[in-house]
Amino acid sequence: MPTQVRTLSPALENKMKTGTTNPNIKTLIEEINKNSSKEDSGFWRRIKKELERSRRNRREVNITRLEKSTKDKEVVIVPGKVLGDGDLKHDLTVAALQFSEKAKEKIKNTLTINELLKNNPKGKDIRIIG
Repeated sequence: MPTQVRTLSPALENKMKTGTTNPNIKTLIEEINKNSSKEDSGFWRRIKKELERSRRNRREVNITRLEKSTKDKEVVIVPGKVLGDGDLKHDLTVAALQFSEKAKEKIKNTLTINELLKNNPKGKDIRIIG
C-alpha cells in the first residue's frame, strides 16, 4: 500500500508565521539593522539574527550561568530572557530582551538591548551569553 505524504497548500504555507511577530521586537530589529549597516558591525548583525528567532527558540539564561561565564566589570548581552536562578557575586552589566522579576532584583546594572545599542553602536567589548 503506497504511503501518502501530506503537504500544505500554498495558501496555508504563506500564512504560517516564522520568527517574531512582536511589533516592539520588530522595531528593535529594524534599529539594529540600520545601525549595523551604518557602523558595519558584525556583532549587531549577529544579535539581529538571534532576535529574529521565534520566542520558543530564543535564549534563556540563569544568573548562575552569568556568574560562571563572566568576569568582574564585564558587559554582556543575552538576546533572550534572563532568569533569576542563582546569585551574582561580581559587578556585571547585563543587557537583555527580558528579565524576570527575580533577575532584576539580583542584577544591579540592567539595560535593554536598545539602550546598549545607543551606548555602544560599534558593539565593542560586549560578550554574547546564552
